[in-house]
Amino acid sequence: MELPGEFVRKVILACPDKGEEWLSDLPQLITYCETNWNLKMHSPYKLSFNYVAPATITNGEKVVVKLGLPEEGHQEERLALRSLGKQGIVQLVDEDPVHRILILEKVEPGQMLAELEDDQQATKVAAEVIDRLIVPAAKQTALPTTKNRQNSLKQICEQNPEGLGPISSDILIQALDIFTYMNLTIKEYKILHGDFHHYNVLKKEDQSWVAIDPKGLIGETEYDLIQFLLNKLHDHGKFEKIRERINILTEMLTLNKERLLLWGFCHAVLSTAWTVDKQSGQYNKNFYEGIDIFKTMYENTFNRSLSEALM
Repeated sequence: MELPGEFVRKVILACPDKGEEWLSDLPQLITYCETNWNLKMHSPYKLSFNYVAPATITNGEKVVVKLGLPEEGHQEERLALRSLGKQGIVQLVDEDPVHRILILEKVEPGQMLAELEDDQQATKVAAEVIDRLIVPAAKQTALPTTKNRQNSLKQICEQNPEGLGPISSDILIQALDIFTYMNLTIKEYKILHGDFHHYNVLKKEDQSWVAIDPKGLIGETEYDLIQFLLNKLHDHGKFEKIRERINILTEMLTLNKERLLLWGFCHAVLSTAWTVDKQSGQYNKNFYEGIDIFKTMYENTFNRSLSEALM
């Protein structure tokens, strides 16, 4: 089975213990899907981490088959698909938790929000999707929370006392302090997408838009918008573009701008840290520049430093 080299590399990097075995088992998994659901799988979409391909059931119904990697996250995605607002998320048709298989509604025409040239319109669409997607969280849930993200940053701080890539140790510690403060002061918990951005929102035939590929997370609505703010930015005018997006989102969704900016700072630090390759020194420059953008925007808007926000 011919698989893109970059896909193979990413799978083995993500799953060093079971990645090669999973890749070798892919033909059998595909055959299992075709037999179990009486469908025909077609050529996969551009592969990133999971194996995702369109398929046609013998009754003519079009679906998407997602074969999950042997790593953490599959259970959270399943639960998120069942828990998020039905009008805002792609529908789960069937599943096989043992084999980590999801059968999903095929979104057609499937235009990505990233393809919209008008950034203001794309931001308004994002706000509409978020409004239909995010729902109040139950008191008991198996989904991770933004405290898990805080713990991830804490581990990064402990493992990199001198800083990580372009991020200084002072910035890492400050981001952890803010993450801790934000989690301690949440008043209303919601079920979040967990990885909401332009490339995870698709257009349906009825002209509505829905989110795909949820990670599943419990936290504040403001937190779920940070990844969107950090994506699809041009080399110039990033500060103005993020500010414009924030103004649209806070107005349409009645959000707390102060908390949005504070979440933006600490999540931009975490997102950058996740992308740092210690061997090559490479990292996501948009995420890194976002750190200073959120910091500056907060200080300009509220006339106080980030440290004073914790007082």
